[in-house]
Amino acid sequence: MDKPLPAPAAAAAASGPGAASAERLPVIAVVGPTGSGKSDLGVELALRLGGEVINADALQFYRGMDIGTAKISPAERRGVPHHLLDIMEVTEEASVSAFQAQARRAVDEIRSRGRLPILVGGSGLYVRAALDVLEFPGTDPRVRRELEDELAAVGLEAMRARLAAVDPVSAERLGDARRVVRALEVHRLTGRPFSSYMPRREYFQPALQIGLSVDRPVLHARLADRVQRMVDAGLPEEVRALDGRGLRSGRTASRALGYAQFLQVLDGEATVAEAAEQTVVATRQFARRQLTWFRADERIRWFAHDDPALAAQAESAVTAILER
Repeated sequence: MDKPLPAPAAAAAASGPGAASAERLPVIAVVGPTGSGKSDLGVELALRLGGEVINADALQFYRGMDIGTAKISPAERRGVPHHLLDIMEVTEEASVSAFQAQARRAVDEIRSRGRLPILVGGSGLYVRAALDVLEFPGTDPRVRRELEDELAAVGLEAMRARLAAVDPVSAERLGDARRVVRALEVHRLTGRPFSSYMPRREYFQPALQIGLSVDRPVLHARLADRVQRMVDAGLPEEVRALDGRGLRSGRTASRALGYAQFLQVLDGEATVAEAAEQTVVATRQFARRQLTWFRADERIRWFAHDDPALAAQAESAVTAILER
């Protein structure tokens, strides 16, 4: 599909007093908890406004992880181009810094076609990496190994004490060994505290975030129903197939909701019913964390997920930005 920008968006893209160039069209981000209908709204906005979708769900990067991630199907995309879906094997580890570069490149390419970039996903840090001023310090395998050896020798608390001396903010916030080692590595390499690299709520480029809100009881029911539909659609078989492709060796993919639980079914450690129930519980917990993350961002404009006028309201919010 190659629909041009409709009149309001085209006017915003045109040159002239107070009008943005195509290169400065805002990024529209559709965010919210899992199961709130982000993918459908992203497609609808793209159809109405001449846009293309950029995936910001870290687990939808993986080829073959379709059912368990509720990945939007080709038919459901309704001809709208989607970017950064199915770009990795399950054995690879997802990287926020790599995603930042890929997403920003996709934004530039979409704008170069005079179309509107629409970021869709619930992976909070990935959304922030695409939208906000956020630096990613480098890494050094030699330094990392030295710190990991020291961790093995002296223990986590001693390493946290070392971190507290140079970066008390990170020492207070970080509890797991891997992140403490990373914070010490960053300080050694850059001379700056790891906490100084935390994202600021400052857009890297013009943006509008649209959040989908769902009442908690309704969301819980939707998630339970969705997990059951995944099981009925073949999630156990999908996990079995991915296990044959190295799922367990993937640090990101193997811990994904549903996949970790159904690997236990393959190992005879849980029944399908037990794995489904565990997935429901874990998904509810994940949705709660997502809401906490997104609710802390006062820039997001929230809309009820089940409002019959949702698409029109979201379109109006976008058009208002384009007409500035």
